[in-house]
Amino acid sequence: MIRDELVIGLVQHAMGADIDANRTATLDGIAEAAARGAQLVVLPELHATEYFCKYQDPALFDLAEPLDGVTRRLLAEAAADYKLVVVGSIFEQRAPGLAHNTALVLESDGSLAGIYRKMHIPDDPGYNEKFYFTPGDLGFEPVDTSVGRLGVLVCWDQWYPEAARLMALAGAEILLYPTAIGFDPADDESEARRQLDAWRIIQRSHAVANGLVVASVNRVGFEPDRSGGAYNAEFWGHSFICGPQGEVLAEAGTSSEVVVCTTDRKRSETVRRLWPFFRDRRIDAYDDLVRRFRT
Repeated sequence: MIRDELVIGLVQHAMGADIDANRTATLDGIAEAAARGAQLVVLPELHATEYFCKYQDPALFDLAEPLDGVTRRLLAEAAADYKLVVVGSIFEQRAPGLAHNTALVLESDGSLAGIYRKMHIPDDPGYNEKFYFTPGDLGFEPVDTSVGRLGVLVCWDQWYPEAARLMALAGAEILLYPTAIGFDPADDESEARRQLDAWRIIQRSHAVANGLVVASVNRVGFEPDRSGGAYNAEFWGHSFICGPQGEVLAEAGTSSEVVVCTTDRKRSETVRRLWPFFRDRRIDAYDDLVRRFRT
């Protein structure tokens, strides 16, 4: 039976070149969240490795793993040991030259409840993801679990209101965003602040527009461009959980940290009755949304 309250844990941590150390940090974070009462734990995007998409190198495809690889096994064991739902992230090896950025949802008995393959793939300086990741082919489908129907999206997806809305229309009860985002260390303070504020605002807006809790978990810390190039990254952390009116319920800082927060599942129903955006949608007038641009 799904309870009215859901305790969410976000494991924000730094990643380095040592994959085993990264996995240890992840598992330690899950253990801490479990000890603090979490029923659902969400991990950052690509938490087993450094963020490797800063440059293009075919050899880095060696970091990819199958759906039933080491990361899934470790997360499944943790989910079963602590009897909680875990949302993790892998560089999924599907076939030679075909890989995805994939979120795994592990049920509290360790079974695989479902997956989500990242749909929006960026191609920006320092974020060469189109070289590594094939866009997702599973659509925007929530994953049913013992703690509710989870609308799992990944990082760049978080900038698209269409993705959040489609998850909500499919019955998602909460939106989750495993994330890897940060500053260019060369950015001045005002630009860094604008970027961080925009990142918070867009996700809080998804909560408001859809009347849902949103939880976003980021990595943190400095990661160098190991090609010797200029695209170092300072991942800004600030993982947070907000309520269905965009109110921030809990937020991390800029260091490794586990955030645990109790959310009230009933508030989504209350807010949707007060702000009936779904009722008043003009679905008869939205055909142009499927066009690239209107001229």
